[in-house]
Formats: sequence, C-alpha cells, structure tokens
Amino acid sequence: MSDRPEVDDHSGTETTGHEWDGIKELNTPLPRWWLTIWFGCIAIAIVYMVLMPSWPLPWADTYLKGLRHYSERATFEKDMVKLAASRGPDEARLINTALDQIENNPELLNFAMAAGKSAFGDNCATCHGSGGVGTFGYPALVDDVWLWGGTLDDIKYTITNGIRSTGDDTRFSQMPAFGRDGLLSKDEIKDLVEYVVSLSGREADKAAVARAQPLFADNCAMCHGEDGKGTRELGAPNLTDADWLYAGDRATITETITNSRNGVMPTWQGRLEPWTIQALAVYVHSLGGGE
Repeated sequence: MSDRPEVDDHSGTETTGHEWDGIKELNTPLPRWWLTIWFGCIAIAIVYMVLMPSWPLPWADTYLKGLRHYSERATFEKDMVKLAASRGPDEARLINTALDQIENNPELLNFAMAAGKSAFGDNCATCHGSGGVGTFGYPALVDDVWLWGGTLDDIKYTITNGIRSTGDDTRFSQMPAFGRDGLLSKDEIKDLVEYVVSLSGREADKAAVARAQPLFADNCAMCHGEDGKGTRELGAPNLTDADWLYAGDRATITETITNSRNGVMPTWQGRLEPWTIQALAVYVHSLGGGE
C-alpha cells in the first residue's frame, strides 16, 4: 500500500483521505497572498507586544508596559494640560466679563456657546433633554416659561445653587401633599382639580369649580396667586397656561395635589468651574426661552 496521498483526477490536487458519500475532500493549500498577510499580522503583533502595553499580569497587579512605556492616561493628561493652557485666557475673560456683556463680544460669545453646549451635553441633557427640549418632570429650556426667572442672572443663580438641593443658597419651595397628609379630603381634591382645569380655559364642572374657589384661596393662592398665574419668587407655576411640567390631565393634577411634586436640581457650584457655569448660563439663555 502506497503512503503517497491520493491525487484527485479532475483537479490534480491531493486529497486529505476523507470521503463522504463518494465525495473526497481536497487538500487545497491556502492562497500565498493570504498566508503572507497572516504571517505578516503575526509579526506585527509580536513587535507591538514588545513595544507597547499588552498582556495583563494579574498575579503582579500590573501589565506588560512595553519598551516604549506608552500610556493613554498619561497622554490624555498631557493633552488636558495643553487644552487648559490654551483656553486659560478665554476662561479668565469669561469669568471677569459681566453676563450681559458677553453677548456683545462675538469672540467671547462663540467661546461661551461652544463651552456651554459641551457642558450642557455632559451634565444637563440627561434630565432636560438634548437641546433643552425637556421631558416629563424636567422643564423645557427652549420656551418662555420659567419657574424661577429666565434672565441671565436668574439662570446663573439656578445653575449655581440648584433647586431644593444641598447648598445653603439653593432655591427652595415646597408644595404640601394635601391628600397624603390629610389636609384635604378626596372630594375636596376632586373639586380642586376641576378648579385648576378651569383656570387654563378648559371645560370643567361648574358646581365643583364653585365649591373649590374658597379651597383654592385658602390653600393654593398664597403661592400660585389669587389668579393662578404663579409666583416666581416661590417657583410656583402658572396654572392658567397650557404648559405643564407634569402634564395637565385630571389624573396627573390629582396626583400632584394628593402627593405633591418637589423635584430636585443639583447645586453645581463646586462641581463645575465658575467659568463653565458662566458659559452654561449663556448657552441656556440662547436656547430660545431666555428673557
């Protein structure tokens, strides 16, 4: 019996000796170009392992650092130092320029807008949405409805100190939970819901509105005003328009009156650089709803 591999009669290629249902497997060699690339990749990988960081060494709590001792972290830190140095003069100008004067300086305004947009995406968009469009429970910043004021100074103060947050100067107001704390009965809350619905010009139960009028005067007017148009000093929203932070249907209004709403915005002072807060105030003011 010959030890030489069998050669296929049709292709002239040696077979592997395997056969299935009369079909013989050819031992076709890999293309030379493919092998060249493969061995080349192996060679490059070996050179990379020698020069660059590669395998972790768990038993030594380290890794093979390579002959070049390259570090992405170190490179990033150097780049950040360079960036901070290049932006330093603009940051100083931004801090030392009054907010209302920044918009009159095209060069400084461009810097503030770029920095503010970046900071907004990193810190604010999670709640307020991309571009400040807002979402349920988080106010839109692109309209002209402001609970605490929409001037540059108002916006900066809110960003700096937050709302119902940890800082001593945080903006603060608290709506009572009229139902949960037993301040009003379910029937009184139901009437009050009809009264709130009527304030925004929608059709409501007239009898319930009449019954709720003294309830509103005694429990709500001190913050929302006798006409329901809100009080900015207290962050109390206007109830006469069509803009609702938590939606304006009867079920949501009932939930709000029953259990209250006391959303929190972080105090960004100490978490963001002063010049970043300055840039954020300019950016938010420019979104379309600033006053």
